[in-house]
Amino acid sequence: MIDLRSDTVTRPDEAMREAASTAAVGDDVYDEDPTVNELEARAAEAVGMQAALYVPTGTMGNQIAARTHADRGDELLCERDSHIYNWEVGGLAQLSGIQARPIDGGARGVITPAAVHDAYVERTDHRPGTGLLAIENTHNQKGGIAITADEIDAAAAAADEHDVPTHVDGARLFNASVALDTPASRLLDSADSVMFCLSKGLGAPVGSMLAGSEAFVERAHRNRKLFGGGMRQAGLVAAPGIEALDNVDRLAEDHANARTLAAGLDAIDGLVAAPPETNIVLVETDDPAEAFVEAIAAEGVRASAFGEHTVRLCTHWDVDESNIEQAIERVERALD
Repeated sequence: MIDLRSDTVTRPDEAMREAASTAAVGDDVYDEDPTVNELEARAAEAVGMQAALYVPTGTMGNQIAARTHADRGDELLCERDSHIYNWEVGGLAQLSGIQARPIDGGARGVITPAAVHDAYVERTDHRPGTGLLAIENTHNQKGGIAITADEIDAAAAAADEHDVPTHVDGARLFNASVALDTPASRLLDSADSVMFCLSKGLGAPVGSMLAGSEAFVERAHRNRKLFGGGMRQAGLVAAPGIEALDNVDRLAEDHANARTLAAGLDAIDGLVAAPPETNIVLVETDDPAEAFVEAIAAEGVRASAFGEHTVRLCTHWDVDESNIEQAIERVERALD
């Protein structure tokens, strides 16, 4: 089976397994796990932030960020197709009493300065007030679009005019960094915090990082405990995360494989696939997406229905160039 449903299906390599088996551990709730502490220090350096916090999942990282930046009743500005708004079980409202104000970011999911100014709400006796701007990079639902540093700077500057902080949902931040040939730290020059996943393209079995200023991370540490993310001897799962931070450069292979996959699928009758910017391929199907997914699964290819006639396929380090060629052949056979 060639599994292209998501880059979350990657399996840890032998170096990660070895690191986990030999990791020094302590109680992380007391900040006494040396492996977690090393991971947090390296993660903060990788994104140009003062400090970082290890969290079990990207969703938890985003929700902790919202809780830490904004007050209950505040509004959070985000792109209308963003993950934090659509795919986190309404956590903003359920966990923190924050309501989202979605913004139309157009075909690429980019929030403009004008959109920030238009959506901003001043806190009054009658209105909640805007507490946070969230930007997703890469933008999952738009097909792994890599948002540039200048685009993030512009939106964040508009938010800053209203004293509103900016959080970047960078689940696939390093995919954007590689695709744009721009250091991750540069992409975050204007951001107050960032979450990025270790367990997607970087290949770790579990975990994400939340980074920002020392004061922000100190407050976020308490909210991690509140949300049930306080871990004990977490070095066993943090150690593969340290290994994962060395896997950034190889993301270019995933991007190349995604371009090959998109071109091959686009050449098949009944399918349209635009050239991807990173590792996510969105395919428009003549047949209903669910029927297409079932048909190709019968031929040994897994994908995800992403709309009525849209299917998402993700490349990752468990599939190589030969797997991609096989996947194209199997899809073509499924549609014969």
